[in-house]
Amino acid sequence: MRIENIELRRVSMPLVRPFRTSFGTITERQISLVHVSTAHAEGWAECAAEVWPLYSSEFIDASDLVIRDHLIPRLQALGDALTAERVGNALAPVKGHQMSKAVLETAILDAQLRENGQSFGGYLGAVHDSVPAGVSVGIMDSVDELLEAVAGYLEQGYLRIKLKIEPGWDLEPVRAVRERFGPDLLLQVDANTAYSLADARHLARLDPFDLLLIEQPLGERDLLGHAALARLISTPVCLDESIESAKDAAAAISLGACSIINVKPSRVGGYLEARRIHDVAAAHGVPVWCGGMLETGIGRAANVALAGLPNFVLPGDTSASDRYYARDLTAPFVLEDGHLRVPTGPGTGVAVLPEVLAEVTRSRSDIRF
Repeated sequence: MRIENIELRRVSMPLVRPFRTSFGTITERQISLVHVSTAHAEGWAECAAEVWPLYSSEFIDASDLVIRDHLIPRLQALGDALTAERVGNALAPVKGHQMSKAVLETAILDAQLRENGQSFGGYLGAVHDSVPAGVSVGIMDSVDELLEAVAGYLEQGYLRIKLKIEPGWDLEPVRAVRERFGPDLLLQVDANTAYSLADARHLARLDPFDLLLIEQPLGERDLLGHAALARLISTPVCLDESIESAKDAAAAISLGACSIINVKPSRVGGYLEARRIHDVAAAHGVPVWCGGMLETGIGRAANVALAGLPNFVLPGDTSASDRYYARDLTAPFVLEDGHLRVPTGPGTGVAVLPEVLAEVTRSRSDIRF
């Protein structure tokens, strides 16, 4: 496969409602899209880097720069030998920048699979035609507002609720949701690194609510702290920000720092590394689920395909398109009995809608190969 052009496009996508976490509140997503063109196919991917370096050290302006000035030249050097499977090694000398690497690998893989007539799910090893969908519920101004939102999501058919928490917004909202919706609700919480090990006694007060897991309670580098916390609470500890590779996953599991892993392909450098994390976790009997970064249909299609692999046994943050966007960049993903269908067409199996893309585009540039 020979790439002829890589287009970098910045779009702005307003959210249907503000989304608040312990990092702050988002009202719209600024997204860098990568569009790869070959003689016979094209591929699309979206970068998960946010405007500010709060979730991770990456942010969107820096991502655009490193893609243009440091990563693409290394891919150009491969010439006709470039394949998606070679992207990781080619970009490895550049330290970090996992999201920037992921978007390039994914766009190239999408083009490669479309050219070969193979689906993303088929390539990765998906075994399910559809995947159960959970929803992530942000921090809100009041418990009443939260209960109304959760009721709405359950009415829509979501099979699992994830509550964002932070100090001062944890016990009360969790208790209210559990009491209102009962013991059968699949319920978990996500702290986004907002606590320290000194909060272990406080976090143990979540144990009676029978949560599926508590996600990333401590800092992303604190594996030993997570291992200590896991011994002090009965709620299963899940890692997100701490896991950037299969090696990280193996280390965390060996240390007892987690018993569940959230796999976000953008955070770990792409879907090939995400599949390796899935395999490592499966070999250790550790379940995984697919996290989300408020993706448009471009990223959601690939995530849903990944979530079709056999060890993704918990509902992921693979929500329907209307959870975040009034109009998506692709045909919308729609809940069917609490599930999303795994696309079966070549590549990610979705097409970008040109009229929507044109409306939300803020800038674009081309890099010829």
